Amino acid sequence: MVDAPLPPAMLKGASLRDHIAIMRLDHATKHVFILPGIVLAALLRGSAVHPRFWPFVAGGLAAVLIASANYVINEWLDRDSDAHHPTKSTRTAVRLRMRAGAVWGQWALLAGLGLIAGASGGPVMGLVAAAFAAQGLVYNVPPLRSKDHAYLDVLSESVNNPLRLMLGWAMVDPVTLPPASLLLGAWFGGAFLMGAKRLSEYREIVASHGRDLLARYRASFARYNEISLTASCFVHALLSAMALAIFFIKYRVEYILLLPAVAVLFGKYLAMSMHPASAAQKPETLFAERGLMAIVAVTGMLFAFCTLLDIPALAPLTAQTFIALQ
Repeated sequence: MVDAPLPPAMLKGASLRDHIAIMRLDHATKHVFILPGIVLAALLRGSAVHPRFWPFVAGGLAAVLIASANYVINEWLDRDSDAHHPTKSTRTAVRLRMRAGAVWGQWALLAGLGLIAGASGGPVMGLVAAAFAAQGLVYNVPPLRSKDHAYLDVLSESVNNPLRLMLGWAMVDPVTLPPASLLLGAWFGGAFLMGAKRLSEYREIVASHGRDLLARYRASFARYNEISLTASCFVHALLSAMALAIFFIKYRVEYILLLPAVAVLFGKYLAMSMHPASAAQKPETLFAERGLMAIVAVTGMLFAFCTLLDIPALAPLTAQTFIALQ
């Protein structure tokens, strides 16, 4: 069993280093989703825009600062429930005594600086940065606290994926947003990843500590089971592939060749989430998964191939055609 948390008065006080720790700067690898936004904006909007240097800096700063602000309130508001988790019980806000005023002041400073950085990159980037900050509040702060509601928790957390993609797009094109089909593909793809993360947590914690402890850690788990989580991953993967297929057909049909690689990537990730102590529970460590990274590399090379090479034989996919029997 997980040990009961100590009363706050018995905990050691937090230092400046501890306040920096709850910003989770090691999670900055998740901002990799900015890159597809940059690349696709350059490919699809390159001739219509003239990128400047500062928006790239502003977008990067906005992403890191606002994400860190969201992590600060996440760790603070989850400290009681995290105490029931086998590994999250070692988090800073659980082990140390932190003052509410200091934590909320840290959040306000990081979020404010992130919003200023985003606004300096243009109106679209400013709006995306504001949505990114708002997502952290909706996900973590009562009475909304979407993370406590089954299925809504996955959808609200995964909205960070299209938001990061939009930040990358705004670095290149400051006046438009990416196509809705691309945003939906990124959103549902993120929902698949978050669902797989919860599936991995469910399997491991139920096996080692029982379902009651899992529900004390996160209220949404009271309405999940292994079958429903697996089914939700399947649905989100299908919806993501559907939206991406629409985007590929409309904007560059050659990209349709990416779908088999995307399917293999989904399959590999789902299989990986079934293993004990899976990296799916800690997405920031995924770069150490050689098999997964090999598939990502192949997908990247295929993307480059489809970008550089026109394939006229795929053109019929964009038009109505019928198979003639005579």
